[in-house]
Order: sequence, then C-alpha cells, then structure tokens
Amino acid sequence: MSSMTTVEECRALLDTATPLRRDCGRLCGAACCSPLPGEETGMLLFPTEEALYENAAGFELRPAAMGTLLICSGACDRAMRPLSCRLFPLLPVLRGESVRAEMDLRAKAVCPLFRQGLSAMSAEFVSAVEACGSLLAQDPRQRPFLEKLAEEQAELKALSDAFGA
Repeated sequence: MSSMTTVEECRALLDTATPLRRDCGRLCGAACCSPLPGEETGMLLFPTEEALYENAAGFELRPAAMGTLLICSGACDRAMRPLSCRLFPLLPVLRGESVRAEMDLRAKAVCPLFRQGLSAMSAEFVSAVEACGSLLAQDPRQRPFLEKLAEEQAELKALSDAFGA
C-alpha cells in the first residue's frame, strides 16, 4: 500500500465524520479556520499529502520543521481539507503498538471543545480518528511522522504540567 493511498483512505474516513453531529464551527466562529491578523498560520501536512496541493488554487505550501505547512485563506472547499484539519481537535497518538485518539494539545488555545475532552466528541469521529491512526501506523512513510507527533504531544504536556497551564 502506498503512502498516498493511506492518506487518501484516512481523508475518506474523516470526510463526513466530524467532532460534533453539527457544524462545530458555529460554536466558535470557525476559530480553527481563522488566521489571526498579521499571522500566517497553516496546517502541517502528512507525508505525501503535499502532492494534492501543488497546483491547487487558494493554497500555499511552505517548508516547516516537521515537513510541509499548508497555508490557506481560512475558507476552502471541505473536500480539499488536509488530513490535519479533518482530525482537529484530535490527534491519533501512538501508544506502543496501538493508536488512541487524544485531544491535540495544540488545540487548547483555539477550540472550545478542548475543555470537555473526548466526551464532547461524537463516537463516530473518535473511532474514525483511531482507524485513521491505525492505518497511518502501518505505513512505513507515515509511522515516523506519527511518532514525531506523539513526541511533540508529550513535550507540550510536560510544558503544560510544569507551568500549570
């Protein structure tokens, strides 16, 4: 199975599965899609996913420490959302050989659902995130990326614990 096939499978799993059974962007004014004035924010793409955006209008690819960052205007066709957007505010985290959906600690400042945790998410969404993570963990091009994301999540948790944030 190629990496692109894995990413495409994950994107399909999360095409209709969303954190809430309704548009969660209505709760926060789509804060996760709204860059702050003067800041260019984006979503980190999974390995090989950048190929889907190389000539796509309204998107810009930029190199980032962990790979490629996708910059957008804050409004896109839902079918074009990158995998990171589809997973948000969860993250598939490797725990040994298993994958668990966890709240993405990077979402803490942006997503009002963060405070309620997994219990606020639809069971379908949590299951889809875990299924996607399991697919990614089996892919030799995706697994190292998942491992890096898990390391980053652990570092953010340690900082949060240390500073009581």
